[in-house]
Amino acid sequence: MPVRAVMGLVTLQDIEAAQRRIAGYVRSTPLRISRALTQQIGAPVHLKLENHQETGSFKLRGATNALLCLDEEARSHGLVTASTGNHGRAVAHAAKAMGARATICLSGLVPASKVEAIRSLGADIRIVGHSQDDAMREVGRLVHEEGMHFVPPFDDADVIAGQGTLGLEVADDLPETALVLVPLSGGGLASGVAAAIKGRRPAAKVVGVSMERGAAMAASLAAGRPTDVQEVETIADSLGGGIGLNNRLTFPMCRALLDEVILLSEGEIAAGIRHAAMVEGMTVEGAGAVGIAALLAGKIRSDGPTVIIVSGGNIDPAFHRAIVNGQERGVVR
Repeated sequence: MPVRAVMGLVTLQDIEAAQRRIAGYVRSTPLRISRALTQQIGAPVHLKLENHQETGSFKLRGATNALLCLDEEARSHGLVTASTGNHGRAVAHAAKAMGARATICLSGLVPASKVEAIRSLGADIRIVGHSQDDAMREVGRLVHEEGMHFVPPFDDADVIAGQGTLGLEVADDLPETALVLVPLSGGGLASGVAAAIKGRRPAAKVVGVSMERGAAMAASLAAGRPTDVQEVETIADSLGGGIGLNNRLTFPMCRALLDEVILLSEGEIAAGIRHAAMVEGMTVEGAGAVGIAALLAGKIRSDGPTVIIVSGGNIDPAFHRAIVNGQERGVVR
């Protein structure tokens, strides 16, 4: 489906406006060629290093844009969100920078290292249940009973536009981009990046990459409608959670703009983390490693310049060491 078919949702112009708005708050991250991956597929492979972002993840883009789009009155009531970790950290960081109060609702599946990173930014932490849906119910209660302002993790025009600024940087730095591999969860990153890339370079392909275990957007796209999927533990914990049965934006945008969706086993994702550490020399979380993993597993081919979105590097150090040493538990090989 052409980009114009979803222009009523989040447009290239919205993303360009977001880029101007967040310029003083968010880093423009490096785009670095991977010689090892280039040699493997026979085409240039570049890594877009959002693990270098201020909070270690792309999520700061969307959260910052969303908060800057609020007036002072809305921010004064306090901000609340649900998160698998990185969005919560981004909201906490942006709220602190703007002098606002933030409450972050998390499920019991969120790694302790991510919980502590959020707490260190001064946010109020609420750990509720064992799924993103459980955390969202607590958000609803706080909005209803305490009048707090909800900052959605993905299905929000301002959040999507902020995430899309990453795609604009890719298009500016590598205008000849032929393929972009983007982590796929709730779809805020994938839809924003796809709208930016296809707005600037319509012939480029954008492929979403997720895990086999509990990939809600992939299941929803296959079903043709937003679908509930059981949330389970996965190395790519940042990709967990549902997309919402009342999803308004990211589902139709992903359906219209993604050329393909690839799913990976836990063992393949672990291999991506190991490659990032041992060959590329960087610490990457499971969600950030899925693009690398897809190439290593031979699940995608490209004959033109390829960009892998390395979406974040927030992983528990002990767990990272175990994966790099091949000693992680619960990984399907």
